[in-house]
Amino acid sequence: MRAILLGTGTSGGVPRIGNDWGECDPSNPRNRRTRVSIIVEQGGQRILVDTSPDLRHQLLAQDIGTLDAVIWTHDHADHTHGIDDLRALYHRTRKPIPGFAKDYTLQSLVSRFDYVFAGGDGYPATVSATPLGDTQRVCGLTVRTVDQPHGPVLSTGLRFDHHELSIVYATDFSHITDDMVALYRGCDLLITDCLRLEKHPTHASLDMALDLARRTSARHTILTHMDKSLDYAALCAELPDDVEPGYDGLVIDLDRMAA
Repeated sequence: MRAILLGTGTSGGVPRIGNDWGECDPSNPRNRRTRVSIIVEQGGQRILVDTSPDLRHQLLAQDIGTLDAVIWTHDHADHTHGIDDLRALYHRTRKPIPGFAKDYTLQSLVSRFDYVFAGGDGYPATVSATPLGDTQRVCGLTVRTVDQPHGPVLSTGLRFDHHELSIVYATDFSHITDDMVALYRGCDLLITDCLRLEKHPTHASLDMALDLARRTSARHTILTHMDKSLDYAALCAELPDDVEPGYDGLVIDLDRMAA
């Protein structure tokens, strides 16, 4: 069981258009961040979480040409607008990719991208839509979900379990709820939203991310969804030993962690 961080940046990426690196050192390749997305892999099957606008580039960079399922956390553009890139994956198998999301997200996606789910004008559907329940089996993994406050809307937090190993993906939240702590408690790997140092109305700050790691007793924590103010090397120098900043292309093998 492993996690692949495809992208670790916020909605504008790093650098922002205009070659704006902010506080990030442009000479460090780990500061170059595409829009946030991950793959959870187990037994040769891959679950993609969110279809970022950079999806094509991300899959090419990781030499990934097949997916077995997609889960969306919410319907914001930086998490969904790469959905058309799933068409190329459909062409490799000629089978729609199973796509999962909570009802509030799925209804929005089907409305905005109806051609993806229903096809039309001679084009086939490339994704088959399934509502995501509180607990669901996907690609041999047990997937459990929780609603997360994301400013005025909700995002879906995810816990993936396989035997004794667990990965939590908690992106795009602005408040830590008791239900989040209960679901995430004791996970082996926590991948958490961490936009910047300062508080933000719709995202977790560094202090909030560290608080989630502490309250859940996560074995290891990786920060993601980071903006141009968070330099990779500077974070590495100040974070606790069991917390690290993510970077595009980072692979975490939980079997090795367990060993």
